[in-house]
Amino acid sequence: MVLTPDEWVALRLSAKVALWATVLSLPLGIATAWWLARRNFPGKFLVEMFVQLPMVLPPVVPGYLLLVLLGTQGPIGSWLLEHFGIRLAFTWKGAVIASAVMAFPLMVQPVRLAFRMIDSRLEQAASTLGAPPWRVWLSITLPLATPGILAGAVLCFSRSLGEFGATMAFVGNIPGETRTLPLAIYSYTHVPDGEAAAWRLAVLSILLAAGALLIAHLANRRAEQRLGYLDHGHARH
Repeated sequence: MVLTPDEWVALRLSAKVALWATVLSLPLGIATAWWLARRNFPGKFLVEMFVQLPMVLPPVVPGYLLLVLLGTQGPIGSWLLEHFGIRLAFTWKGAVIASAVMAFPLMVQPVRLAFRMIDSRLEQAASTLGAPPWRVWLSITLPLATPGILAGAVLCFSRSLGEFGATMAFVGNIPGETRTLPLAIYSYTHVPDGEAAAWRLAVLSILLAAGALLIAHLANRRAEQRLGYLDHGHARH
């Protein structure tokens, strides 16, 4: 498959946006997933609903809200521009934020499941041996949750590659700046003789998404095998 220079630009931009969206989402996603998996508190259902809301809203709605809040005339966007010279609307950085918002629920779900599946007896045993809570979390909890974290990161990355509606509403369709793969496909379908380019990018998007899902599946399978091994070990004892 031979891509034109403009198509390569769209592919590289998509990869950059998806990578940064995943990197930015990862710390908050892990913290949120652990909090929801291990803590009960008033209003927990509202937090869960808020986290999952981008999955059920029309994508243009979060994009519009981001534009209202982070645009140059918005309360947060104008403050960032005035004090730090940072402009997010209609830039690739804004595309990162839009992608991160839309992909965040897909990151939280498998990580939360991974934390819930960890046998608490392992953590209790480490605590009994005198390990402080932070060391238990770093040496026991986090390593056991790693396959779920990897699966969440892969799903976040693949969802970011396919983000369209929120990106279009917040940062527009600017060649070389915000035109990612989905926006490039949309653009090629609206120009004469653009069908071939649209097909190439569509096939490329399918291959990238299939590869990401395969990696996520292998990570989940590894997590299940590891937990099954640990359960078997406890049963023998």
